[in-house]
Amino acid sequence: MLPVTKNKKTNHSEIPDEWFRPIEKNEKSAETVVRPSLSYWQDAWLRLRTNKLAMAGLFFLILLGIMAIFGPILSPHSVSHQVLSNQNQPPSLTHWFGTDDMGRDVFTRTWYGARISLFVGLMAALIDFFIGVTYGGISGYKGGRTDNIMMRIIEVLYGLPYLLVVILLLVVMGPSLMTIIIALTVTGWVGMARIVRGQVLQIKQNEYVLASQSFGAKTKRIIQKNLLPNTMGPIIVQMTLTVPTAIFAEAFLSFLGLGIQSPFASWGVMANDALGTILSGHWWRLFFPAFFISATMFAFNVLGDGLQDALDPKLRR
Repeated sequence: MLPVTKNKKTNHSEIPDEWFRPIEKNEKSAETVVRPSLSYWQDAWLRLRTNKLAMAGLFFLILLGIMAIFGPILSPHSVSHQVLSNQNQPPSLTHWFGTDDMGRDVFTRTWYGARISLFVGLMAALIDFFIGVTYGGISGYKGGRTDNIMMRIIEVLYGLPYLLVVILLLVVMGPSLMTIIIALTVTGWVGMARIVRGQVLQIKQNEYVLASQSFGAKTKRIIQKNLLPNTMGPIIVQMTLTVPTAIFAEAFLSFLGLGIQSPFASWGVMANDALGTILSGHWWRLFFPAFFISATMFAFNVLGDGLQDALDPKLRR
């Protein structure tokens, strides 16, 4: 049998008393908050920073916006200047993205097209924001018969085919940049209005809203001060998803010949002009506009997903 060993007891007399110091009682230190207080937006930003894919999308969009502003300025070539002797040249140190069948620089036209695409997407998102937030906020706050009538109107607009309405308006009004924006926002605000209405229906029963009503606050002030600030999370997410939808719609319409017209540059126009050159080996003419359309839509989508998680109050630390 193995010998039984007893646990060796610790000799407390060997530990010096200097190791033990009583904590001084201090009222100020007792009330000190160890973790810094963070606001809703600060906490959302910290959570967004941990999402590497969303931050990569945000970085790409910032870089795209900078190049859309300064890219055509930095290029020595004009967006519409034609040099027939430089037709269909591959990418080189002189023409970084090559040239098209008219000898125009694809690099300059790509960033000029980025201006148009981003402008259309941002304008469509802003118009959807103002119309949808106003309409949905009033519908959700008023409720009752007013809400029923306003929602029936939304259901009628929501049932209309989106692209069919846009194409009909472009045919009637004529293709132009302003016509595209108007056509995209005729029914584009419906989704924003439904989201805002749903959020307002939940929030308007809270105590602070009832307190504002009891003090005699007007409907406009309650919506602006109490309801909208608490619905900004879903609104921002919806806007980040509206922008790529509008960009793709503009590129699709320009590809069909109903959007921006030559000699102005647009990613859709460039893709349409390059469609017949795929078999001839001029790959760069279609690659760059198609790449930036796809990358921009992907960046906005991953940023929207990241914002949806970051702005979710249930996930707040």
